[in-house]
Amino acid sequence: MVSPASLPVPDLTGRTFVVTGADSGIGFEAAKRFAAAGARVVLACRNREKAEDAASRIDGETVVRLLDTSSLESVRAFAAATPERVDVLVNNAGVMASDETRTVDGFELQLATNYLGGFALTALLLPRLGDRVVMTSSLAHWGGRIVLDDLNRTRRRYSRWAAYADSKLADLMFAFDLQARFSAARSPLRAMAAHPGMAGTSLTRDLHVPAPVDAVSEAILHVIGQSAAEGALPTVYAATAPDLAGGTFVGPNGLGGLRGAPIAAASSRTSRNRELQRLLTAESERLTGTRIEVPAA
Repeated sequence: MVSPASLPVPDLTGRTFVVTGADSGIGFEAAKRFAAAGARVVLACRNREKAEDAASRIDGETVVRLLDTSSLESVRAFAAATPERVDVLVNNAGVMASDETRTVDGFELQLATNYLGGFALTALLLPRLGDRVVMTSSLAHWGGRIVLDDLNRTRRRYSRWAAYADSKLADLMFAFDLQARFSAARSPLRAMAAHPGMAGTSLTRDLHVPAPVDAVSEAILHVIGQSAAEGALPTVYAATAPDLAGGTFVGPNGLGGLRGAPIAAASSRTSRNRELQRLLTAESERLTGTRIEVPAA
């Protein structure tokens, strides 16, 4: 087990970090580390009361702003209320293995919350981005599929875990595509992705499973998983490591990527399909009504 305190974080004084879903789990733990290193951290959360409670437990400068990544209206309102330069955007907000639900925009809930909301937010904040974007993916991306003409699952049979895996694959592919665009434009901006391995967060604890299954899951997590603070280390590293190359996918280094110190992680062959990355971005632009336009270097 790696200690969160063992990961060095550079001085972040004068820098602004936006962390979505920062009121609990990985987002909260990452926000704590950023603020402790001197950053001004914007907690972008859908529940103000929970976000303000989280802010009260963080030592450092924080700002609470409402954001529900499942709603494009909320994403646009948040971007409009964030006029300042954003050095680092951490797209962390997400839901996992939810029942089939449609958002106010008509999107499948996991696709909207985990991917499309972060995609649109990135597009809207790009003109004010100073350093990098971090997309939160998952080991589940290995089982994901990108069906371009049915991203929204209007034809396919719904599977909560398949939908989750697809959304996490989309997050990773967007990070790779965004970095390719930055490189082509000779932009100093960077795009990263990170996954927490197996970490005990509200996402894992809020799954609706029978009590015996839940007890077994908790026991497995205790043996081979790690805490939320430890699971946040890949995100912290991806967001702050000064010399980390754009396009790096960061994850734990031990036990099949389930736990350990952050390192560059492997990803699926599909995630690295350059043409599919481009097509996914184009379809995401169409669905969200936003465009990825890299600022001039």
